[in-house]
Amino acid sequence: MDEFDADHPRAFDREAVARLGKLDFLAVPGNVVLTGPPGTGKTHLAVGLGVRACEAGHRVLFATAEEWAARLSGARSAGRLTEELAALDAYSLLIVDEVGYVPFDADTTRLFFQLVSHRYERGSLVVTCDRPLERWGEVFGGPAAPAMADRLAHHAETVRLDGDSYRMRRGAGVRATSAWAD
Repeated sequence: MDEFDADHPRAFDREAVARLGKLDFLAVPGNVVLTGPPGTGKTHLAVGLGVRACEAGHRVLFATAEEWAARLSGARSAGRLTEELAALDAYSLLIVDEVGYVPFDADTTRLFFQLVSHRYERGSLVVTCDRPLERWGEVFGGPAAPAMADRLAHHAETVRLDGDSYRMRRGAGVRATSAWAD
């Protein structure tokens, strides 16, 4: 968290990030949703929160949305999804990175819904996404997306980071601006 270049994003809620860094959301348990275009620091902040949580003695798991989908799908195929979700209770914090970059079908959406529902008021999630929760229907197929977003957002602090890609700032490249998520 201390290495985050706070001058890079054009806009974000610095007070919210400082508050999240105190890890109070883990006691609730609450969630964190970091949104914005690619390269604005969402993953960096998610990892920073995860490292800080580990340093405070919490157990943390980090994976991309695709990796979580594969893990949950594998557990379901093996007939042990309920056991897998229960095993995740041992972790204070699960981090789901890169939601939105790859669309998911209705079956995968149901798996994510089960994860979010299982964690609801039981354990914290940090989610990074390239679009706001209201647009999760573009990522998650099927009718479960609005209910999943509702549960995730209920006890969540949402921080939107706006700006150009940190990775592209030194050269010509794709400009990912705040219009990306609009």
